[in-house]
Amino acid sequence: MDAPVFTGVGVALVTLFDDDGEIDLDATAALAGELAAAGMRSIVIAGSTGEAATLDSAERVALVKVVRDTVGDDLPIVVGTGAPSARQAARLTAEVVAGGADAVLALSPPGSTDPTAYYSEVVAAAAGAVPVLGYHFPAMSAPGIDVELLPGLADIGLAGLKDSSGDPSRLVRTLTTFDGALYVGSPWLLSAAGPLGATGAILAVANVEPALSIAAFGGDADAQRALAPAAARATGPAGVKGALGRSLRTRVG
Repeated sequence: MDAPVFTGVGVALVTLFDDDGEIDLDATAALAGELAAAGMRSIVIAGSTGEAATLDSAERVALVKVVRDTVGDDLPIVVGTGAPSARQAARLTAEVVAGGADAVLALSPPGSTDPTAYYSEVVAAAAGAVPVLGYHFPAMSAPGIDVELLPGLADIGLAGLKDSSGDPSRLVRTLTTFDGALYVGSPWLLSAAGPLGATGAILAVANVEPALSIAAFGGDADAQRALAPAAARATGPAGVKGALGRSLRTRVG
């Protein structure tokens, strides 16, 4: 297995918008900079929490540029490129790779029980330039990626997987059958995932509680328990943004 894109905890960065509904590039980049300073090991742009469905390829590339200018070259930037069809996902992948992404995260297509052909096109679009991570999130795009398919996906060049299912039995099965990098997306499994050998985590709640997220992934049971209130609130982009707003008011007030 090649070296993973990153190890430890990365943040599934929210995309911030202004009052006119346009992306607030400066505010989003500033948040990324704060999270990098707090110890995040990767910034993930245009994932589910980043409202990928609302962003075109030019906006994703613009986000890569401003975040890169803020966090520097040493922190990997991963960009979501999942789409309903392989054609769309491949085009998005090629465009963000050309725009400077260090890796891509492609949500599996809806309704597909075997996304092998889909991921083949995405890997080919990356042209070996950057790693491609699969993304299993059946609540967002059912049915997701069956564990039994993962070895074959590794054979076609899939470098790793983000698993947001929150299923502990699947976590263990994946760790025993898949040689690629495994990033958990559920905040509820962190204190088990790290000690069991998961490569890292990509978390929405890390926008709000980066320190607790890092500690929980390191196996700290107290941090896992302390993270629970934020994890319950910070679900979906609206929940994360609401939690960020409350956190900011608390700091300012």
